[in-house]
Amino acid sequence: KPRTVLRLVPSAGYAVGVHLDRDELTVLLADLTGATVAERRRPLDLGSGAGPVLGAVESEVRALLDRAADTDGAEAGGAPGAVVGVGVAMPGPLDHRAGVPGRVTGFPAWDGHPVRDELARRLGLPVVLDKDTNAAALGLALRPAAPGSFAYVHLGTGLGAGLVLGGAPLRGDRTGAGELGHQTVQLDGPPCGCGGRGCLEVLCLAAVARGDLGEAARILGTGAANLVRLLDIDQVLLGGRVVLAAPEVFADGVRAVLAGLGLPAPVAVAAGPRAVAEGAAWLILGPIFGQ
Repeated sequence: KPRTVLRLVPSAGYAVGVHLDRDELTVLLADLTGATVAERRRPLDLGSGAGPVLGAVESEVRALLDRAADTDGAEAGGAPGAVVGVGVAMPGPLDHRAGVPGRVTGFPAWDGHPVRDELARRLGLPVVLDKDTNAAALGLALRPAAPGSFAYVHLGTGLGAGLVLGGAPLRGDRTGAGELGHQTVQLDGPPCGCGGRGCLEVLCLAAVARGDLGEAARILGTGAANLVRLLDIDQVLLGGRVVLAAPEVFADGVRAVLAGLGLPAPVAVAAGPRAVAEGAAWLILGPIFGQ
């Protein structure tokens, strides 16, 4: 039989990506290539309780799918491809295998709530739950020419890292890898919502709150340097809304810390405002393609 060139039809299926942040909800619809075809955002208080928060997720996902169906039907004269599942990314700690959050920093009431199973029941779709930083790191790892090992350092309403080693995300057996924000860098320092003192997150966010972004970048660089020394990673990638508001300040600040310590890992701002939600969609799409 002569060779036949096959091409993936991107609209043959879709995945929903949900970024459940501490103060904002983002939901998007991605086709089989990972491209975003629809998106919705709304303010959200993660501390308002699992019932109201998951109700908001259900409402926004249904609205997103309804809008996508109307658009696809108008353009193609038919129903959209099947939605194969919903990926949900939220702050940790959590257990990605059980689909259950732990004592989310600042929001301990989420501890043990069956987020994955409840959303699957509400939506009637398969659901995968992972940390926000892991989701973003997965999406970045699947981009063309992605480095084989890197740390995605996310500074937004919190601070964390997603780790990729050998091209695959490093989660750990208890999804505990990458809790960068809760490294102790100042003994007997200010208290942190995790129960510790002198954590990288509380020091960095305090610098941001007083408007000293240069100091925040220096603190972030200290954490990045710890990761480079510990894991010998190829690159540090920065993202999160605080970084994206002043990308040069943070990139230059982290580079200066690494250079001062003689660490060769390059630094880049590589993630846009959708990075976590896009990565959440890849939690569903990746296994389809064996990734």
